[in-house]
Amino acid sequence: MVVVRIYVRASTKDQDAERALADLVEFSQNYASDNISYVENFSGTLLNRPQLNRLLNESKSGDVLLVESVDRLSRLSQQDFEILKHQIKQKGLKLIVADLPTTHHLIKEGITGDILSVINAMLIDLLATMARLDNDKRNERIKQGLLRSGYKPQGKAPNRAKHERIKQLLALETMTKEEVAKAVGVGVATVYRVAKLN
Repeated sequence: MVVVRIYVRASTKDQDAERALADLVEFSQNYASDNISYVENFSGTLLNRPQLNRLLNESKSGDVLLVESVDRLSRLSQQDFEILKHQIKQKGLKLIVADLPTTHHLIKEGITGDILSVINAMLIDLLATMARLDNDKRNERIKQGLLRSGYKPQGKAPNRAKHERIKQLLALETMTKEEVAKAVGVGVATVYRVAKLN
């Protein structure tokens, strides 16, 4: 039985993450009578998000992942977006974006479905890149404003102890990257980054 898993997100607690939920619940009826909503206030620039992780963990192959727009799912770096796409594909989810009509037919099979899948993959990549660039520009403007005001931000230093533990567990080659992430208490993206540095 197909389940539509609706993911809605806003960046801050001041924003209404549930703003689009009612419309998406109604829209989901086009695909299945059963839907589950995952709502969170979390930055789209972070791969490790509680509700997104829960959605991916609970999903079954053939389920639909429904989002309002690509930027609600991702403002991730290219590397992290590749990881998220891999996780979605591995789960067998069909991604439908409400404001991207070409994705509305992803349930179709055959040559039309195959062509639409290729087109959608390109469009989603493009929209995700645009969302990330928009976020980068906004951050750059904020930094410029802060620098003009005399403020000098101090970046967040990596947790060296956790990075060392990740290296140790990866060296054992007995755990998946997801298991290492859970064991150390970090996001799977952090494990991938540390692994790439070695």
